[in-house]
Amino acid sequence: MTRIDFYILKNQDNHQINTVACRLAEKAWQNDNQVYIHTQNAEQLKQLDDLLWTFRSDSFVPHTCVKLDKPAFTKKHNQVLLGHQFEPDPFFDVLINLDKTVPAFFSRFKRVLEVVNQDDNVREQGRQRYSFYRERGYPLHHHNLQT
Repeated sequence: MTRIDFYILKNQDNHQINTVACRLAEKAWQNDNQVYIHTQNAEQLKQLDDLLWTFRSDSFVPHTCVKLDKPAFTKKHNQVLLGHQFEPDPFFDVLINLDKTVPAFFSRFKRVLEVVNQDDNVREQGRQRYSFYRERGYPLHHHNLQT
């Protein structure tokens, strides 16, 4: 069964959500997981694409952005994949969900990582996702982050 982890930030900085997502992607990738980051929209996808190069000066996270017109992504590419209108192939291990809702394909992953901050809208959407997972019996974990 898919494990769901909520990472709770103590601030209202929406940029920090993307930074934490980069850190989580880096750690999962370093642990040899196939990672898919599901963004809200093309704007956030571009922000993450740029941030994955710069969020830490001593870090390198190989990644690619998927568009609907690109050929299928295959497992031989050991990169973090970013998308927002895309359902990834079933071989991915970790889903970092940055969308406001739960993607229909979430249960194909071993782990789903959700990042929530103290912004009223973000927090409420996070609560709705938390309730969605809880009502369906998924194992839930939360981590309070000091950012």
